Amino acid sequence: DVGNGRRAKVGAIDGSVMASSISHAISTSQVTLADVWDVRCTLELRTAELAARNRSEQQADTILAASRALASGTDPDAITRADTAFHQAIALASGNALFFQIVRSFEQLMEVAIPKAWEGRTTEEERLETIDLHCKVANAIAERQPDIARQAMEQHFARSIGDLFRRGT
Repeated sequence: DVGNGRRAKVGAIDGSVMASSISHAISTSQVTLADVWDVRCTLELRTAELAARNRSEQQADTILAASRALASGTDPDAITRADTAFHQAIALASGNALFFQIVRSFEQLMEVAIPKAWEGRTTEEERLETIDLHCKVANAIAERQPDIARQAMEQHFARSIGDLFRRGT
C-alpha cells in the first residue's frame, strides 16, 4: 500500500485485485463465464462444508440472517445484496481467508448473475425452491452438518447455474 508522503506498507489482501483479473480474462475471452461459475461452484461447495465445521455462533447467525433476508426480499437489489452477503458470510465462516477473498472477487459478476437467475424464477414454486435451498445450506451450517451443507450447496448451484446456462446467459 503506497501513498503520497508516507512509506510503503504491506496492504491487506483484497478480492478486488482478483476481480479485475477475472473481468479482464472474461472480456478478452481467455476464460468463459462457464469457467468462472465452475470454479465458483467448486469453491462454494468447499466453503459450505468448512463453514459447517468452523463457523462461530455469530457467523452462523449472520448466515441464517442472510438467508432470511433473501427469503423476505422482493426488490431485485435487496435480493442481490442478501444473496451476495449469504455467500460471502459462508466463505468467511470457512476459516480460510483466501476462500473469502476469492468469493468476494466474484461480487461484480454476482451483481449481474443473481438478478438474471431470479428473473428465471417465473413461478412462486421456483422462487420458493431457491429460497429453500439457501435455507437448507444455512441451517446445515448452523447445525454443524458439513455433508448436508455441501449437498445443499451443490443442489443450489446445479439449479441456479444450470438454469442460467440453459437460457444462454
